[in-house]
Amino acid sequence: MALTNVSLMMRPLIALLLLSSLVLHAAPPVPKLNPNEEGATKIVGQIKPAIVKITQLGFDGVDGLGSGFVISADGLIATNMHVVGQGRRLQVEFSDGRTFDVKSIHASDHHLDLAILRIDAKGLKPLKLGDSDKAEQGQPIVAMGNPEGLAFSVVQGVISEVREVEKLPMIQVAMPIERGNSGGPLLDRQGNVLGILTLKSVRTANLGFAMPVNDLKKLLADPNTVPMERWLTIGVLDARTWKPVMGGKWTQRAGVVKAELPGDGFGGRSLCLWQGAEVKEPFEVAVNVKLDDESGAAGLAFCSDGGNVHYGFYPTGGELRLTRFDGPDVYSWTIHATVPSEAYKPGDWNQLRVRVDAERLTCFVNGVQVIEQLDDTFRGGKVGLCKFRNTSAEFKNFRVGSDLRDKPLPADVVARVNTSLEAFLGNASVREQTLQSLVAEKGPGRRALNDLVKEIDAQVAALRQKAVTLRKLGSDLHQRTMAGELAALMAKPEDEISLLQAALILARHDNPEVDIAAYERVLDRMADELREDAEIKKGGEASVKRLNRYLFQENGFHGNRYDYDNRANSYMNEVLENREGLPITLAVLYLELARRLGLDHLFGVSMPSRFMVGFHDRADGKDTDAVRLVDVFDGGTLLSEKEAFTVALGDDAEVEDAFLRPATKPEIVARMIRNLMSLGGHEPMLTDVVPYLGLLIATEPEELRHRFERYLARRTLGDRAGAREDLRSILDNPPVELDEEQLRELHSTYEQLGEH
Repeated sequence: MALTNVSLMMRPLIALLLLSSLVLHAAPPVPKLNPNEEGATKIVGQIKPAIVKITQLGFDGVDGLGSGFVISADGLIATNMHVVGQGRRLQVEFSDGRTFDVKSIHASDHHLDLAILRIDAKGLKPLKLGDSDKAEQGQPIVAMGNPEGLAFSVVQGVISEVREVEKLPMIQVAMPIERGNSGGPLLDRQGNVLGILTLKSVRTANLGFAMPVNDLKKLLADPNTVPMERWLTIGVLDARTWKPVMGGKWTQRAGVVKAELPGDGFGGRSLCLWQGAEVKEPFEVAVNVKLDDESGAAGLAFCSDGGNVHYGFYPTGGELRLTRFDGPDVYSWTIHATVPSEAYKPGDWNQLRVRVDAERLTCFVNGVQVIEQLDDTFRGGKVGLCKFRNTSAEFKNFRVGSDLRDKPLPADVVARVNTSLEAFLGNASVREQTLQSLVAEKGPGRRALNDLVKEIDAQVAALRQKAVTLRKLGSDLHQRTMAGELAALMAKPEDEISLLQAALILARHDNPEVDIAAYERVLDRMADELREDAEIKKGGEASVKRLNRYLFQENGFHGNRYDYDNRANSYMNEVLENREGLPITLAVLYLELARRLGLDHLFGVSMPSRFMVGFHDRADGKDTDAVRLVDVFDGGTLLSEKEAFTVALGDDAEVEDAFLRPATKPEIVARMIRNLMSLGGHEPMLTDVVPYLGLLIATEPEELRHRFERYLARRTLGDRAGAREDLRSILDNPPVELDEEQLRELHSTYEQLGEH
């Protein structure tokens, strides 16, 4: 995606702005820019030396452009996060032609869409940061940037309103904002920065938005620096697994490979070849692919010589195509077949699979055979992914093997499932009888036909309702499965429990698309980078300081202070991708990285309101029970016991030993689940709480309070069978606190729940 496009992160925001029925204040008229006006001319002269053009450099040139501005004399540049992108080298150009490579991402925040870059320059002329809290409706403003690549252009207008959109304060401006203005400054007529231009509305050319500069000040005060050499690894393909061929832009976020931009080959062809061993027939290769549009193509490449020669099987134009590529251009290509298929789902994930035998190629989409072709021209070689033209595509679950077919379930299992579903859905015979009676009904033909159509429409609506009901059943099944996996993990001995796996199960519980193995590999690769480090091998405080530098300075992990309640902070996959999270998710990352490195002296500390990592201080070689705390939410700051309690509870807090003991892994996981239950700043719906209570029961099965909470929730929701199940578990092992009368009441309630 070019930098001049609005990031995916901001699209929900734009949709809200364009589609909501929000009543806007009438925007004041836009003043005409008068080049001869003394005030405007003076401002332009003041700010132009501080304005920069930001270029994102790809493998084959410029990937996109954006704007920014100087905020410190020693080389700090403010811009938008979506201007920075990820995994690409950045260059800053001033109006006098000087260019600088970006040395580090000094600070960044995905939620605010803000970033601060550092270049190696001195004596710059920074803009003065104003106070966006004092911005007023109708106030004259000036902006400068690089609209549509036209560098260092100026425009003026007025502030229409300061409003909150999706919990973000934003300055709405009445002035022309074009692509490429993103990241430029919004200034008052005294030259003070009030905001950072962020996005444009398509409702009108004279309507745009800027992030308040006071949010930038927060980021400046609390940076999360990532050196450029580390930044370039974010989203970069794992070279041990993939090799791009013929250009294009291939990136990887954990388990998903994304292809953007046309390649260098004819028709924008680009390949990404798997670096496993060369395959021999018979073999199969498969992948799940999703195209953003059907104007191009993307799918599987196989029997590749590493260049222009290979086969390709891919969707294009809503159909499936098998092509033999004998050379670099269309004159050397052979399209074997282009066929439609009802099994293909445009705009959605589709599973492609190809079987290569000695003489035959057989192609499948979503398990349905669509093409069979006799062709033995190429065999062996590499397998991988291919993409054509401007279409962007995502790939996941790439695999190679001798037989990748989905294995059928045993017949007795299928029979049991079908019987259960029939009983669950019910009433099929009643509907059929109703339909027959309507067909046989006497009366005018048209009325009978219309009545019949209405009845069929009613059946269609019922089928839709069945689909909704079955979808809910599938969601419940997935959540039960995740709870079962978590229970099995928590049943292991403490030293065999993987907190990372537990955290990823929680993430997958809410998002079935989370690829647990892919994110585990991410942490494995991080551990590989540190395994031979001298400070890590030394252990003790030296290893703690090295972990702190690695995570918080070199890789930019940080606590999310500005959008604390965002659920992404509680999902470990999101924490690994966005490099920000809550104290407990950052602590789990810290502890799991330490575990992989054999640093067993670190443990979780469940402080009130601030989870931390602890280790026993061994100052001057003397054993002591004193605990040193690592505040992972604050960049790994090392704290004494007293300092930690001050951070967590305030200046008057007293040290309590009970809070300093090592937290067990089930306790840590239970706290993460409670966090998910309480996010959003309001009382959660009971329907949302019940699945999380199931996770708590899986984590701490001996804690009957979890079971009792779920019993009360299920009973309130009218789930008599579920409530009875939980109450039976409580009665089988009643708490000692219950007296005989209370037990009799519970037994009576249990019997009542069984009555219908």
